[in-house]
Amino acid sequence: MNTRELLDRIAENVSVRRSFGAAYEREGVLIIPVAFVVGGGGGGEGPVKPQATGHSRAIETAEPANGASQQPTGTGGGFGGLVMPMGVYVVKGDQVRWVPAFDTTLIALASLSVMRVLVGLLKNGRRRNRA
Repeated sequence: MNTRELLDRIAENVSVRRSFGAAYEREGVLIIPVAFVVGGGGGGEGPVKPQATGHSRAIETAEPANGASQQPTGTGGGFGGLVMPMGVYVVKGDQVRWVPAFDTTLIALASLSVMRVLVGLLKNGRRRNRA
């Protein structure tokens, strides 16, 4: 697989179509999905370092044909992405309307996070007043 094919596959997997599907029209109404899409990746190559264990064992390396020793190398990479549905645009005639997608789990987690920060601030304020 070449780089272009890999990038095409990544673009296909991290898109609004993965979250909502493609835009469609039904009974004269056009539905256009909107999502928050973010992704990142990386890769690298470098020498393999011996792992620190109780045994002192050297890493065996293959001898090249010219007789020079070569340090073993390793390669790796990864990719991750996040696709969150935000809502849809509903187009009917000349009117465009935004219909948000509410994620109750995300709202609940955000509320709990805010409460946790407030409780932490109150505790830190009381500790400073005692000292």
